[in-house]
Amino acid sequence: MDEHLIQDSNSIGEILRQVYDEAAGFFEGLNDRPAGVPPTEYKIASLPETGLGSARTLAEFRDRYAGEIPGSVGPRYFGFVTGGVTPAALAGDWLTSVFDQNATGHPFAASAIERETISFLRELFNLTEAHSGAFVSGATMANFVGLALARQWVGQQMGVNVAQQGLSALPPLKIFSGAPHSCIYKCLSMLGIGRDAMHLIPCLPDRQSVNIAALREALCLRGDRPSIVVANAGEVNTVDFDDLAGIAALKREFNFWLHVDAAFGGFAACSPKYRHLTEGLDLADSIAIDAHKWMNVPYDSAMQFTRHRQLQLEIFWNNAAYLGSPSEIPEYHHLTPESSRRLRALAAWFSLMAYGRKGYQEIVERTCEMAQLLGSKIAASDQFRLLAPVRMNVVCFTLAWPQEFSADTIKRFLAILSDNGKAVLTPTVYHGVPGMRAAVSNWRTTRQDIEVSWEALQEAAGELRRRVAESTL
Repeated sequence: MDEHLIQDSNSIGEILRQVYDEAAGFFEGLNDRPAGVPPTEYKIASLPETGLGSARTLAEFRDRYAGEIPGSVGPRYFGFVTGGVTPAALAGDWLTSVFDQNATGHPFAASAIERETISFLRELFNLTEAHSGAFVSGATMANFVGLALARQWVGQQMGVNVAQQGLSALPPLKIFSGAPHSCIYKCLSMLGIGRDAMHLIPCLPDRQSVNIAALREALCLRGDRPSIVVANAGEVNTVDFDDLAGIAALKREFNFWLHVDAAFGGFAACSPKYRHLTEGLDLADSIAIDAHKWMNVPYDSAMQFTRHRQLQLEIFWNNAAYLGSPSEIPEYHHLTPESSRRLRALAAWFSLMAYGRKGYQEIVERTCEMAQLLGSKIAASDQFRLLAPVRMNVVCFTLAWPQEFSADTIKRFLAILSDNGKAVLTPTVYHGVPGMRAAVSNWRTTRQDIEVSWEALQEAAGELRRRVAESTL
């Protein structure tokens, strides 16, 4: 056996203590760690011939990379729609690596943990037991599974088993949506349906919520031919919701599969204040919800739900003698794209058990309150202007300058803000106007973090004006 493997095996306790010290130091200094760091050119090293062992490797990591890692797990990282990691989720995730289970087989504890966690989440989202579910790697893959099911269903309506015969046996599919997330197009590409299959339906005026009358008209033109509708439960720029119950009601008239992208908006169901927005979610044929957003578990975690498990088995059945056949409780390698599956459910199980429904209600309502506080400051400012009302936890806004500015100007502003280190946002374009988004999803974020971030935004705006003025002299 390699000498370093022997040494590390004999000193695993000491290695873990060193890793603990590194992790504890990171969290203790999180408030002082920059939320964003300037881009760095890294020199790529050569692979060591004989290796360093774990202790020296940890020291090498500290010297080369540790200081360059931003505090994106912290309370002032508002980029994308990113949560942090609750203490309980961290405990579950560490144990996931310790146990290193391939979470596939249903007679084992790993599968039981996942089934129980999915049951917890059904309760949290007010879904009935008609929905089954599984963990996948993220919202893109959760949407991929849902749209794969929709593709199989369309084929079924036309007497074709797409999983067996392929898409060539079908005419071109049609997908309708008002404001689909970019990953929906990616999924259509991966599934062989094609990005051009998406047909955008007009949204309501000054909204990102689909116009149901326009959707009804499009479905009328389809006649009896099956189609797919992708609805939003929390559009990424403004957290606008489609009328899910209204869309589901159209299924009484028209033949379509309803897929709901509820990547983070599904967590509105946790709060009595926002629960009405998810009315009709249970009527969907398939649902995608992310866990590493508002749920605040580590990255690489999401859930898919569906009312049509049999279609899921038709698509993802992994036909090998050593894997067995689907049963009443099918193993997860028959239900998801991955045959090798990390026990993602354990971090979610820990966090749900530790904080419960009330804990997640508090996270949702507090982060929404913090977003609305930031929105009120922007609305009263002469340096910025809101591009949309702050509906939940995302603030969509732009610079309020008298002269024209471009998407490049927004990128320059966000680079100055990130270099400052106090807060991080991501760019967007809303109704043709370049802007930015602050997504408040982290369980740590408080009023003090909003005050610090607001100060940083004003400083960055002032610095950008100075640089622009100097460049035009």
